[in-house]
Amino acid sequence: MSEQINQHLPSYLDPDNPGPWGIFLEQVDRVAPYMGELSKWVDTLKHPERSLLVDVPVRLDDGSIAHFEGYRVQHNLNRGPGKGGVRFHQAVTLSEVMALSAWMSVKTAVVGLPFGGAKGGIRVDPRKYSQGEIERITRRYTHEISSIIGVNRDIPGPDVNTNGQTMAWMMDTYSMHAGATQPGIVTGKPIALGGSLGRVEATGRGVFIVGVAAARDAGIDLTGARISIQGFGNVGGTAARLFNEVGAIVVAVQDHTGTIYDPDGLDVEALLSHAKHTGGVGGAANTTAIAADEFWAIETDILIPAALEGQITKRNAHAIRARIIVEGANGPTTPEADDILSNKGTIIVPDVLANAGGVTVSYFEWVQNASSFYWSVEEINQRLEKIMLDAYQALTATAKQHEVSLRTAAFITACTRILAARELRGLYP
Repeated sequence: MSEQINQHLPSYLDPDNPGPWGIFLEQVDRVAPYMGELSKWVDTLKHPERSLLVDVPVRLDDGSIAHFEGYRVQHNLNRGPGKGGVRFHQAVTLSEVMALSAWMSVKTAVVGLPFGGAKGGIRVDPRKYSQGEIERITRRYTHEISSIIGVNRDIPGPDVNTNGQTMAWMMDTYSMHAGATQPGIVTGKPIALGGSLGRVEATGRGVFIVGVAAARDAGIDLTGARISIQGFGNVGGTAARLFNEVGAIVVAVQDHTGTIYDPDGLDVEALLSHAKHTGGVGGAANTTAIAADEFWAIETDILIPAALEGQITKRNAHAIRARIIVEGANGPTTPEADDILSNKGTIIVPDVLANAGGVTVSYFEWVQNASSFYWSVEEINQRLEKIMLDAYQALTATAKQHEVSLRTAAFITACTRILAARELRGLYP
């Protein structure tokens, strides 16, 4: 990582291992030359507006008290209230949450949503705690961050290891403080509490929509096209089902329980059922288990990393034999790997577009909550497809104009929109 990037790292980050936030800073530096008269505002992107670190003390079922570290970062609010999920994971760090909030700023700007970027997390392994303990952790965390969130300030949503139930607890906790039910304080809620139809599968559907468009542009016939997927939750599982429905075959899937492979195509419906009942794809019937590293070397038309960030690095990028990579996860590819893959001619549909389906339908949910008027799933999917395809076509045009990758085009588009808003608003006081 360059000295220029290191000098922007907060003092609590290791300059030799800057993590996700360092990756974001490098991405910003790469598009800075394209900002023109807005370049004077570029450092705005390198400083989150607000970073909150909180202690989350909770009484466990055995009567003992445990403390968890929680975060909420608002990266940029120039274009609207903050929007971003909350993840529960034992490896959550401030660097990660800062980067995720920044990628949300870029993502919402890429698809033209009136939001800024935010993100939250708690360093906890939810598998080690009971349902009651997780509820108490969630409610205490919500209380601790309640001073900076709000229906028109910062709207959390689900992320890794959180779901509709988590959002229901967060909504209830915030509403108790507000003295009135506030359905718009979170998105990704259960339908019974004001959630939107189509939200659960929205991110995976968005991956599918832009994946189909990228395949068309690359001249790939989806009938018989080979798909490899890392991560088989809502995102990877939905994408697998939708690609399978149009004739593509899923040849490999990897998640935290194992890596499975079948050159003739896996039975997607059986695999979805197995994963639902066992928690992962490992041990699925009529599949061949392979080593984790072998996953990346499988020859495939479309590779979908839909797990965690930092999965494609300079260590495995050379082995990848995919024509197109559609990033279902946030930040799955490091800048070094990006360069390696681009030099090989691999098309990468970046995360800030590819997985924007989730935040787009979250925006629909927020709008529906504000109006108390709810749309059909057909309307949701139709509006989602239009927004995703319009954004994809705009990025491909920008990429051709500047002769850059789709990722660089996405950052050019988003950073221009964010910094233009910053310039128009000016500085206060």
